[in-house]
Amino acid sequence: MKAPRVTLEQWRVLQSVIDKGGFAQAAEALHKSQSSVSYTVAKLQEQLGYPLLTIEGRKAKLTERGEVLLRRSRHLIKEAVELEELAHTLGQGWEPELELVVDQIFPTPALLSALKAFESQSQGTAVQLREMVLSGSTEALTLGNPDLVLSSIVPKGYLADPIVEVEMMAVASPDHVLFQEKSPINNERLSHELQLVVRDSPVESPVDAGWLGVERRWTVSSVQSALEVVVSGMGFAWLPKAGIENELSTGKLKKLDLVSGGEQSFHLYAIFGKGERTGPAARLLVELLQAECNMCPKQTSLNHF
Repeated sequence: MKAPRVTLEQWRVLQSVIDKGGFAQAAEALHKSQSSVSYTVAKLQEQLGYPLLTIEGRKAKLTERGEVLLRRSRHLIKEAVELEELAHTLGQGWEPELELVVDQIFPTPALLSALKAFESQSQGTAVQLREMVLSGSTEALTLGNPDLVLSSIVPKGYLADPIVEVEMMAVASPDHVLFQEKSPINNERLSHELQLVVRDSPVESPVDAGWLGVERRWTVSSVQSALEVVVSGMGFAWLPKAGIENELSTGKLKKLDLVSGGEQSFHLYAIFGKGERTGPAARLLVELLQAECNMCPKQTSLNHF
């Protein structure tokens, strides 16, 4: 690869001459002698083979070529500074990339808010996000090397911090035949209706986590798919309460009045895939997730639906 003849320092000196309005002002700003600044610019022009500056009175002005090159050089200097900052943060242990595996029932608003806050503080750390269902998130730990896994299942031998309690609710479309029944609905009556279940995502050992008492069951690939089918009136499902607030408030979904189990809750954890080797970026993201989940408003009572 051809090595550049012009250095970043030469471009920086040229920028200062233009930005400060002259050689003397640039020399003062750069803590250099005026003769050193003049020599640097002269050498730059000599290496390029044409002038970049013209002198009008006591002020240096760019030629047309000079304007083009100075504009491009500003990007070079900016990228060089960012590269040095990245090298410094990597030297301090900041991860260049985070692999984040998230169970689909994790509250989306809290996740997005935390990621938005993380981006402004991440010092260049990129995020690779994968969504899984049930034990699929923990299988990612055994088959790969994710930095963080947000799941309700904490495998043996892994460090984890609690993040949020997720509430699930049994719901159906208001037009569903179950709402013609006398409440509360018992398990025997419920078992004759179609239930929507989200398919477990692991490849090797999928877990059947649906209610096994039902006679008719459809399996879909995501929580969003289950939501859309239930809204259409084709069945019932237990869905994350935080993810269906809009459908409940607009009357597209209605809570089923069951004898028992109409609402269920469980904790989601941040599992540290690299254990004690977890870096500062991953730990920052966990703190932001906890903060966002703590700020989430309490769910209003849905007994009137």
